[in-house]
Amino acid sequence: MYIRTLELRDFRSWPELSLELEPGITLFLGRNGFGKTNIIEAVGYLAHLSSHRVSQDAPLVRQGADNARVSVTAVNQGRELTTHLLIKPHAANQAQINRTRLGSPRELLGVVRTVLFAPEDLALIKGEPAERRRYLDDIIATRSPRLAGVKADYDKVLRQRNALLKSAGSSLRRGYRDADGAGALATLDVWDGQLAAHGAQVIAARLALVAELSELIAEAYAGLAPESRPVGVEYRGTVASISGESEVIEAEMLAELGRVRSREIERGMSLVGPHRDDLLLHLGQAPAKGFASHGETWSYAIALRLAEFTLLRREGTDPVLILDDVFAELDAGRREKLVALAAAAEQVLITAAVDGDLPETIRATARTYTVTVRDTDEGRVSELS
Repeated sequence: MYIRTLELRDFRSWPELSLELEPGITLFLGRNGFGKTNIIEAVGYLAHLSSHRVSQDAPLVRQGADNARVSVTAVNQGRELTTHLLIKPHAANQAQINRTRLGSPRELLGVVRTVLFAPEDLALIKGEPAERRRYLDDIIATRSPRLAGVKADYDKVLRQRNALLKSAGSSLRRGYRDADGAGALATLDVWDGQLAAHGAQVIAARLALVAELSELIAEAYAGLAPESRPVGVEYRGTVASISGESEVIEAEMLAELGRVRSREIERGMSLVGPHRDDLLLHLGQAPAKGFASHGETWSYAIALRLAEFTLLRREGTDPVLILDDVFAELDAGRREKLVALAAAAEQVLITAAVDGDLPETIRATARTYTVTVRDTDEGRVSELS
């Protein structure tokens, strides 16, 4: 897969941008803060419907603009599709494929496939469980857009259930002793059923993905850091399921929700479900978080992305490989591993502050653009040359 055209309007520092791209390596050079990462962030946002830098949409829209637009034409095994995404910070985003308006932006998932390496990836190892859950869920959404809808439905039910636990706590504690308590418990039962139904599908998909990724991650890490301890990954859930079947997990989740109901009522929050799970990353016999050196942390983060790239490639087409300011952070061995991957990928988009951060093999073959800035009455804007 490769991106043939990229167009931006009012996306972060770019009032407008129109690019014709080709297979191979494209390099965006520019000082920090000039807007080079904004370009590849836009590509990643259209691919995953989320940014690797921020959790809200508002920062993506250029100051003073009402919305932002990202358009990408992608070529996949000879088939060409043009996707458009209108980002509206105070309303629902809108999406389109060719000239067809989509019912939901989620229908874009899978059309453009990307794998992004960025300094923020260190949070996969050092950060909170939410970072690792998102890693899994992004891969699942790319491979199976339907499951992205299931995850969105789960999140919606979770918000409703938490709202009930907080707002009706006193009624829930009274239980069946009065009408309000009985009604609140009946509503909670309904939310329990929906939470378990959606949550079981999310957990089953994650378990299946971890089983596929486990060996790929271990192999990638061994190649990056052969002198280090071996690594392993393990999915830890609030439901101790011994089965990967959704129906079994749903029954186990309902049983666990019943067991912890009194605690949930007291705390006013949902304590069971995939929103509380984690991907445990082991380094030898110890957890990587807190025990890995800086070099080992980088190797582990890269191994996770290498495994993701390999998994998507096995499905018949290369995802677009994006390397965002990572070469300056890596030693020679890790650079060589990424250079080898970049040489084999169909299309690579790279950002760097100075070309001296890049290996000579990449500088010699890349099509290079320089990102600069210009001050206007509306603020500083990015430009490309």
